[in-house]
Amino acid sequence: MLRLLAATSLLALVPFADASADTPPLHLFRSVAIAPDGLHVASIETLDLPAETQPPARLLIRGLDGSARPVALPCDGQPGCAPSSLAWSHDGSTLAFLLDAPDGVGTTIETVAATGGTPRRILSFDGPLDSLRYGPGDRLAVLATANAHKRVGATQAAAPLQGEVGVTFDEQRIATVEHGALRFASPADLYVYEYDWRPDGGFVATAAHGNGDSNWWVARLYAFDRSGAARTLFTPGPSEQLASPVVAPDGASVAFIGGWMSDFGSTGGDAFLLPLSGASATPPRNLTPGLHATVTSLDWHCGDGLTATMLSGGDSAIATLAPGMPPRTLWSGQRMLSAGGWNLSLSCSRHGSAAVSQSFDRAPAIVAGPVGAWRPITHDNDGAAAAGTARSITWRNDGLDVQGWLLTPAHAGTARRPMIVDVHGGPEAAATPEFPSMRGAVRAWLEQGWDVFEPNYRGSFGQGEAFAAGSIRDIGGGDWRDVLTGVDAAERAAPIDDRRLGITGGSYGGYMTMWAVTQTHRFRAGVADAGVSDWLSIEGEAPQAGSDEVNFGGSVYDNPAPYLRASPITHMRGVATPVLIAVGERDVECPLPQSQEFFTAMRALHVPASFVVYPGEGHALVHEADREDLKRRGVAWFTRWFATASGPAITPGR
Repeated sequence: MLRLLAATSLLALVPFADASADTPPLHLFRSVAIAPDGLHVASIETLDLPAETQPPARLLIRGLDGSARPVALPCDGQPGCAPSSLAWSHDGSTLAFLLDAPDGVGTTIETVAATGGTPRRILSFDGPLDSLRYGPGDRLAVLATANAHKRVGATQAAAPLQGEVGVTFDEQRIATVEHGALRFASPADLYVYEYDWRPDGGFVATAAHGNGDSNWWVARLYAFDRSGAARTLFTPGPSEQLASPVVAPDGASVAFIGGWMSDFGSTGGDAFLLPLSGASATPPRNLTPGLHATVTSLDWHCGDGLTATMLSGGDSAIATLAPGMPPRTLWSGQRMLSAGGWNLSLSCSRHGSAAVSQSFDRAPAIVAGPVGAWRPITHDNDGAAAAGTARSITWRNDGLDVQGWLLTPAHAGTARRPMIVDVHGGPEAAATPEFPSMRGAVRAWLEQGWDVFEPNYRGSFGQGEAFAAGSIRDIGGGDWRDVLTGVDAAERAAPIDDRRLGITGGSYGGYMTMWAVTQTHRFRAGVADAGVSDWLSIEGEAPQAGSDEVNFGGSVYDNPAPYLRASPITHMRGVATPVLIAVGERDVECPLPQSQEFFTAMRALHVPASFVVYPGEGHALVHEADREDLKRRGVAWFTRWFATASGPAITPGR
């Protein structure tokens, strides 16, 4: 075990209120959208209560004074009632949205007046729809997948393998709504991930041929004319992905985010600008070269020009971008702003903006107003209690500045405490200042009296594109050292009991948990959720595995050595740390055999292990009973092994 010296920078403690069994459920805001006139904010809301899959959601249209008009959904109050993809008409008089049927079969497009009331159904579709958008002349477009075999996205549960495999694939295409029906506006041989309207009625989109779960990492930027004909605008290099294309209001250019990103939906990189006329001969211009921050969303309607939302170390920031000019910061702060999703983003109009605002000590609320001058328009969570204190910690490792979050339980005192190291997935993602859910694992750990450390190791967003790409050809190397030296920094910042350290994470965090116990005996226990134990075998199991050619410097079929060096399964001899292993039965991203291999090795070496497979689940557990079960098992697992910390050491093979 190598323990490097690191410098620690601590921000002031952020006080949390005490948690209580009588605390009302947290009010959750799944999506917000401000009307173009800036007078109304539509929101999809639910409560943090037990539900088998999706809890019932409500659709509200709120005024800036906090008033709320309900929209009478036909499935109101039913589990699985799921409105999504809010879109305002250009004059702000009409709101369009998607509505999934509670039985999970089909999607409808609905419209409702800005005054609320009962929506009008304008289309029913026997398949998934996504990303509803108004375009020129208030025409509607949407992403549609006909005859889908599974829900859209690699994190969704895989369809059962049967018959001849690899012959047909789901195709997500742009479609316009014409007289109560869909007319496809992009070719059948391209899977579209994201798109935006052009003023001439065409589209710009990121798309790739073949299986949509496999090929996002090689998606190109395309233009589609009104006939649906495709023209390639830009082909990125092998270590760059494209996301969030947004067309300028005058139609002369398109901005997008480019960078090394792990998965579709986890967006971050530099901002680029590309002219649409003669674009194939003109390289895109980087608007943020060398920026020590990560752009996570772009919008042309947050004011004058192009606006970017960014992660900058432990802070969120909003800035305007222009060619040849440094970003002009409009606002920065230590809280998370989103339009309801994971990425930092805003919902904007030329008259204002809206977002879901939260931090470790402040529960989610909808805020609205000019950028940086928001006012809360909801107060449902004003009395919500969290469970401790939070601080941002920075340290140096290998000449790099690294940042993470240390959460400490309320009334912790000065006695030495256990600490859970919670490693985020990706690796191109970030731990951000989100309010701990009343039903989440982080709150459960804090209520046990344990500190929680969330490191943003190299490969994470927030420190610039070079830092985010820092794990390329170094999987399990510098990123792992960043985590380990971060633990040292946390121990200097708080009275942590080094004999009672736990490590956990999902996806890449699950891999790091498996990797950690093969590299050190420092952790008393681990919980690996949907991890990777064998980078060689996953090449034959996961549809997106080809992207690892960048991570490992070439194909596994040409040179398997780097894949094996970074695989926990090849370093099992000497493992002593007990590990709870969990995975969804139909996980596409990190398939079940990865966890099974690790468990089999643990048992063969007589190291304490537990293995749980959740039937029918994918990469992310969607059933409340399964999420609750994993949380409960994780708390029990750490409790069990922390209790043995003062006893005899666990030795390999016993």
